Amino acid sequence: MGDPLHTVTTLPTARQPGCPFDPPAELIDTRRHGPISRYTFPGGKPGWLITGYDLVRSVLADSRFSSRKELMLHPTIDYGDIEVPPAPPGEFLHMDDPQHRRYRKPLMGKFTVRRMRLLTERVEQITADHLDAMEQAGPPTDLVTAFAKPIPAIMICELLGVPYQDRGSFQEQVGSFMNGETSDEDLIAAYTATQEYLAELVAAKRANPTDDVLSDLTDSDLTDEELKGISLLLLAAGLDTTANMLALGTFALLQNPEQLAALRADPALADRAVEELLRYLSVAKTFMRTALEDVELGGQTVKAGSPVILSYNTANRDPERFADPHALDLHRQDGGHLAFGHGIHQCLGQQLARVEMRVAFPALVNRFPTLRLAVPAGEVALRPEIADIYGVKSLPVTWDA
Repeated sequence: MGDPLHTVTTLPTARQPGCPFDPPAELIDTRRHGPISRYTFPGGKPGWLITGYDLVRSVLADSRFSSRKELMLHPTIDYGDIEVPPAPPGEFLHMDDPQHRRYRKPLMGKFTVRRMRLLTERVEQITADHLDAMEQAGPPTDLVTAFAKPIPAIMICELLGVPYQDRGSFQEQVGSFMNGETSDEDLIAAYTATQEYLAELVAAKRANPTDDVLSDLTDSDLTDEELKGISLLLLAAGLDTTANMLALGTFALLQNPEQLAALRADPALADRAVEELLRYLSVAKTFMRTALEDVELGGQTVKAGSPVILSYNTANRDPERFADPHALDLHRQDGGHLAFGHGIHQCLGQQLARVEMRVAFPALVNRFPTLRLAVPAGEVALRPEIADIYGVKSLPVTWDA
């Protein structure tokens, strides 16, 4: 008779002190018990927590598991009998096919590997401009505001056609969606303000199209409401995830000086370094699914209607998939991480994120060979574990001027 199935009753709210890059110890321990565990959602509804690489990947590829917002249950908050509405038009992250495909298909050709690589020169220019500004201002500086946020913000705003002068307010509002510390009232206010701005932007692009993705989309059968939802999704994803990868990734490199030295010594290592940092950090930690029918998964029957938590960060640290999984190893050969997801919802902007990181990390560490933290590592302010996207709030750094 095998061991009884592991049961998790609460999700961890913090990481181990001194381990800012590792998943919470409770989740790592849960993975040790097996790739699938029972999880009791707040309010008492039974569900599942998937922590193993193979099972997370299989659920992401399985159309019997839904992404529909109205079927989701919050993993840590009990909202009682409140019915969750379907995702607004265009916000296709929380939709299944065919609705999901209707919105994703017109975008796929605009974020291909080839098209994103053509943007490399522009990313290099933006990166160099911000490194010049850092050098001119002199140390110390907050790497988040001086470097990590502006590069992806400028790129996604230029792609979508958001005027440069409006970028600052977007960054602030989108950050409030993702940081895990905004009150419900402020979050609704930021969401509403963003929606109102995007409605005006869509109307402006429809009246006077320019050379950008949003203008291109106005020449389709998508409504203004749908275009507004698509824009919100692309902006939120394009702004916050890469910004946190750049900042947290720099923090991780500074804490692993041998790996940092390897990247500095070998520019050809940049591609592999980015993939390893994506695996190691997994800033988009958790996604949800709901079973549409009974599904056999890892020797268990996941009943129709059961909510399922997919833990990306433990899947990307699964010892059955990655050798020495808790080590940052820029020379790692075993790729195939799930940081961008898998299946029909795999991150649309992943090639843009890769281009930005492949340019930005080497440029930063080579421009400032003596770059280091300006505060003890334990004093670097981290986002709370409940944030949708993990990262640092600020990263004080200095260097020999």
